[in-house]
Amino acid sequence: MHSNNGNQPIPSSIKLHQKSRLLEIAFIDNTECMLSCEFLRVYSPSAEVRGHGAGQEVLQVGKENVNILAIEPVGQYAIKLIFSDGHDTGLYSWDYLYDLARNYEGLWLEYIGKLDAAGVKRNPIETVQ
Repeated sequence: MHSNNGNQPIPSSIKLHQKSRLLEIAFIDNTECMLSCEFLRVYSPSAEVRGHGAGQEVLQVGKENVNILAIEPVGQYAIKLIFSDGHDTGLYSWDYLYDLARNYEGLWLEYIGKLDAAGVKRNPIETVQ
């Protein structure tokens, strides 16, 4: 495990809002974010999504309505997210979650751009109240 000069971002709270499919994360440096389950799924750090090197990434499609079924702690440094589509191999370290939180907007636009380039249309279904 590496630390970035002892300033490793550590979550102070992680809350799952299953109805709205959002993961709320607050870090001890007061960075807060709401990450959608879809976003977390398409940016899974697993080899299945990331591939085994640059240019090996696999574009995730049809994940608009995926939800998180469970969150499992992994030591003191990460969580494993169990998704409703069966995906459960991504380990989300605190560093990685912090990067996702800080770069959410740019990463989301990048994902939408990749879908557009692939000719894929997103079809989000409205959340049932």
